[in-house]
Amino acid sequence: MNEYGYLTAFLVGLLGGVHCVGMCGGIVGALTLGLPPERRKRLAAMVPFQLAYNLGRITSYVVAGAIMGALGMVLAQLLPVYYAQRLLLVLAGLFMILLGLYLAGWWMLLSRVEQLGGGLWKRLEPFSRRLIPVRSPVQALMVGALWGWIPCGLVYSMLVTAVATGSALKGAGLMLAFAVGTLPNLLLMGVLAGAAARLARSSAVRRIAGTTVILFGLYTLWRAF
Repeated sequence: MNEYGYLTAFLVGLLGGVHCVGMCGGIVGALTLGLPPERRKRLAAMVPFQLAYNLGRITSYVVAGAIMGALGMVLAQLLPVYYAQRLLLVLAGLFMILLGLYLAGWWMLLSRVEQLGGGLWKRLEPFSRRLIPVRSPVQALMVGALWGWIPCGLVYSMLVTAVATGSALKGAGLMLAFAVGTLPNLLLMGVLAGAAARLARSSAVRRIAGTTVILFGLYTLWRAF
């Protein structure tokens, strides 16, 4: 996976902000409102908690990326390298196109993938309840690590792309780039929640983001062939 892959992952994370507002906006709001009142009154007091939430979430993404990259490495060993590379790129390109359609609201197939991941979250969600209300950055870090496993079509599509790297290290790097792309939206969501929600509901914004991701997917397919 060259620089194009990491840059694409970062931009997909950034463009996926229109989805993050709807998917994670309620979580961010609940976590923020769950802080002690004296901390909510001062932005400087909230920052360590917000950073801890997101560090935990990013860590989970990186671990999942390493697992999927290792899976891609196993697949690459089962097939001739030439065919394995192209098969993985085609898979990544198709999922990126599905993601673009999902972000734009044109075809919601990935929402069914989210439902499949619901079983995992049912097992993890009771642990998150025990950590709330959050009283320390360490608790926030642990909540964030569990948050990273919430079923999400945006994350799942990038994990499929991580398979295409054919390497645990590169898969982890790809998901790190993606996670960094999601960071600005989720950090600002608490401060600009109303404006962010209005922006995410804009059909024009969603279509622009979705179309851009579809173009990334088409380019990935072009590279495969």
